[in-house]
Amino acid sequence: MLQRLKITGKIAVLSSCIVLFSLLIGGTILVGTIIGLNESELGRRLLVTARTVAQLPEVTGGLGDTPASGAAAIREAAERIRIINDVTYVVVMDMNRVRLSHPVQGKIGTVSLGADEGSAFAEHTYVSKAKGELGTALRAFVPVMNADHVQVGVVVVGQLLPSLGQVLLNLSGQAYIILLLSLLFGIWCSWKLAQHIKKQMFELEPHEIARLFVERTATFHAMHEGVIAIDKDEMVTIFNDKAKQIMKIDPGRDVIGLPIRSVLPDTRLPEILELNHPIYNQELLIGATLIMSNRVPITVGGQTVGAVAIFQDRTEVTHMAEELTGVKTFVDALRVQNHEYMNKLHTIGGLIQLGNKEKALEYVFEITEQKEELTRFLSQRFKNDSLTGLLLGKISRGRELGITVEIDRQSHLEQFPARLDHHDFVVLIGNLLENAFDALQQIQQEEKRIFVSIEQDDDIMSILVEDNGPGMDSEVQERIFEQGFTTKGSSGRGIGLYLIAGIVRKGSGTVRIDSAPGKGASFLISFPMWEQTE
Repeated sequence: MLQRLKITGKIAVLSSCIVLFSLLIGGTILVGTIIGLNESELGRRLLVTARTVAQLPEVTGGLGDTPASGAAAIREAAERIRIINDVTYVVVMDMNRVRLSHPVQGKIGTVSLGADEGSAFAEHTYVSKAKGELGTALRAFVPVMNADHVQVGVVVVGQLLPSLGQVLLNLSGQAYIILLLSLLFGIWCSWKLAQHIKKQMFELEPHEIARLFVERTATFHAMHEGVIAIDKDEMVTIFNDKAKQIMKIDPGRDVIGLPIRSVLPDTRLPEILELNHPIYNQELLIGATLIMSNRVPITVGGQTVGAVAIFQDRTEVTHMAEELTGVKTFVDALRVQNHEYMNKLHTIGGLIQLGNKEKALEYVFEITEQKEELTRFLSQRFKNDSLTGLLLGKISRGRELGITVEIDRQSHLEQFPARLDHHDFVVLIGNLLENAFDALQQIQQEEKRIFVSIEQDDDIMSILVEDNGPGMDSEVQERIFEQGFTTKGSSGRGIGLYLIAGIVRKGSGTVRIDSAPGKGASFLISFPMWEQTE
């Protein structure tokens, strides 16, 4: 039955039971306190009554040398006091424990064997609770002393105690009203609390929350990107399997609930809590891993309660960037070469039709030698096929656009700088040349030229790309490496040079730009060949 209740009903029932139990415990303590106070007050009253009886002349005189002669007077005096003080019984005993007065007529003259009476015959005054023939009673014991201060007997004044049921029946109606109002108020507060909690849980039941949690966890672990989330105290709340793989963390290690700085000491995620705004597509070096990261604050009700990072291994991003620059370039180069070869085939075919076979053969040798010479030069000077293929494609692309791409004959590349690879160089040089092509296509002039130089020694590598295009003013030069900034209008996305800036940071390099409006542009990028310590 309880399992079928909604969360509001469960909380209301549970809270009501807690309130009822608390009232029961409190009521029990209260009733016990009241009973204790009543017994204490009753004990004092019984002692007063017993002392009064013990000091009556009828009692002290009747307990003299011949107590039997004064027994009637003792009974009369004891009964009178019992009625006046409204007690259950008054018993007077001599030193032999013989009862001289008792509310039960048959008990008069008999010996009392009460276990709590011994101290009274040793001149002690006290109050005792005992269970007798008439029920549980509170009894006051007072010794009877004669004129010579010699004990001659004991007075026992008793009052029957009411049962628990009688105590509850005797409670005033106000106590029951208070109890009922407290219970109703507790139930109402429990119901309002249950509604508030249900609202805080977006009106979802616990089994629905559990299902969402399982689905969310499975989704995060199935993602191909790394996902890390922290709360406002920088404690890890999400760390999926892909993130552990990228960050080289033991897959079996449970990092949920740990401080993010203890898991990744050099993480940049906590800074989002301070900045309180997202940062997209930023290259970060975490440990020895270079990643492309999107970091976003998590806000609930206008308050930042955490931050989440979604990232990929930079190698994968580089592969994609290479596909966007290098592969696209190779496709364009193939198209250009196809167009170029068709023109050359038409030229050869025309010479043959005109009967100039020697001219046609000479033309074939000439263009073949030019192509082989360029390919041979690039292959010898650059010890990387990806870079060689990129430059061949760009030269063909420039020829189609009417742009001369000149490679410095002193250029050479034996190895890549520390922390960089051929993926980075394809992206870097490919984007520099594409930007130069775009700039030259914006102007009308007879000679359009791009000069490329790549040189290196044991300590440094330099890459120079110059064009005689429209150039840039100082304002554009200051913003050119910002993500999203472009001078191409709606056709540009501002990504190429931003990627270049990331590669320069990765390789601890420097960029120098020399440009002015109408004077072309020159990009000089330098990298140290060996990794430098900070």
